[in-house]
Amino acid sequence: MRFKNARRKLLGGVSTVLLSVSAATMSYAADKPNIIFILTDDLGFNQIGAYGNTPIKTPNLDKMANNGIRFDQAYAGNTVCSPSRVSLFTGRDGRYMSNNSNTVELSHMDITLAHVLKYADYDTALFGKYSIGQQMGVTDPLAMGFDTWYGMYSILEGHRQYPQIMWRDGKKIRITENEGGRKGAYAQELFTEEAISYIKQERKNPFFVMLTFSSPHAELAVPEKYSKQYELAETPYTGMKGGVPADKYAAYYPEPVDKPNATLAGMVTALDEYVGRITAVLEEQGQLENTLIIFTSDNGPHDEGGADPEFFKASAPYKGQKRDLYDGGIHVPMLVQWPAKIKKARVDQTPWLFADVLPTFADIAEVNLNIVPRVRTNGVSIAGLLNDSPEKMEERILYWEFAKQVGDPNSGVIGDTFQAARRGNWKAVRYTVEGDMQLFDIVQDPDESNNLAAQYPKLTREFFELFEKYKD
Repeated sequence: MRFKNARRKLLGGVSTVLLSVSAATMSYAADKPNIIFILTDDLGFNQIGAYGNTPIKTPNLDKMANNGIRFDQAYAGNTVCSPSRVSLFTGRDGRYMSNNSNTVELSHMDITLAHVLKYADYDTALFGKYSIGQQMGVTDPLAMGFDTWYGMYSILEGHRQYPQIMWRDGKKIRITENEGGRKGAYAQELFTEEAISYIKQERKNPFFVMLTFSSPHAELAVPEKYSKQYELAETPYTGMKGGVPADKYAAYYPEPVDKPNATLAGMVTALDEYVGRITAVLEEQGQLENTLIIFTSDNGPHDEGGADPEFFKASAPYKGQKRDLYDGGIHVPMLVQWPAKIKKARVDQTPWLFADVLPTFADIAEVNLNIVPRVRTNGVSIAGLLNDSPEKMEERILYWEFAKQVGDPNSGVIGDTFQAARRGNWKAVRYTVEGDMQLFDIVQDPDESNNLAAQYPKLTREFFELFEKYKD
């Protein structure tokens, strides 16, 4: 784990102001859209039908792609959960994060996208996995801009599909259906039901819903009606059966899974059904037209608890998976639907990443970030892409950094830091700060197999200098 030099917090390009204003003093358009941001956990780029060759059934997501924008060059904030989510919530890429390991959490001084939308009088709610602020009353969802909160609090809670506890507005509640070894209440369905109930409520203000599923992250488990749809080649996962660990993750995921491939496929199909339920309710309520819906994943696919990303070609056509800074670890599916603005389906090739979400929402909600105290983002609004006449964005550098930490069974050498950056079609990667520079044309070579660093020394040097600037 590394912590950046505090001096960097004063770098240019950061929206930080001292002026305090009240939301009541600001005027906004009356037709601001509802916003629903749906975040999955460890879903690979090629694990939904809209992106190509997969046996996994995702008809609702495919329909969403056919009615909106399929972004083919969108990226998560990091290759593991916590820094990716902090990047999403705060609008910062790895250059402006104080900690790029999986131990990072929100600070009490952070301004989140929920805080920003409160300036435009949005009602704000979070349903699902949180895991990035475990100081109750200081960095829990209610303290970080959400009016309503239901779901999983800690990072460890988010790894169980049939939890025995949940949290509602800061209070722990029992899930009795899952006590005594029973599996009666599936976490993802609980999140969905809460979100639907919220959407149906009468209100004067537009709403912002974050629906943060904790699936298809391990453990591998799903109601049988979803997994039984699949007959796939299987290698049973034995977990800790007989006291012998199946793999390095077995102590954490000890329960055997007879059909891990069918189970994981069923987990994704379940998520697809839940998205379909959300859109159906919006349509019934007459709210679908002016609701912006975004669907994505927090990082690449995992190989934990019996999951086999190679079987599904989960990252295809990209190389790597979760914990990699090759594109397979950070290049994610990104679907956007907004019927009021996007009437012609298209595939968009503009590169962008999680840090851009906060300024995009501010733009859509007509919130001037220059008058929001303490906001600190180096993301760029992509609101100009979310229509049928998209604006061409200027080329810029996208940056990622991953620092390995104690407690991750796949960490390797504790303290190792990986770096990656993209500018246009060029992608540079360095595994450890003493490692060799690798340079790829990520569009022509998505598998990152042809290292062009020696052929383009000037360009390689530019990326090297960028990596050196942010390595400390």
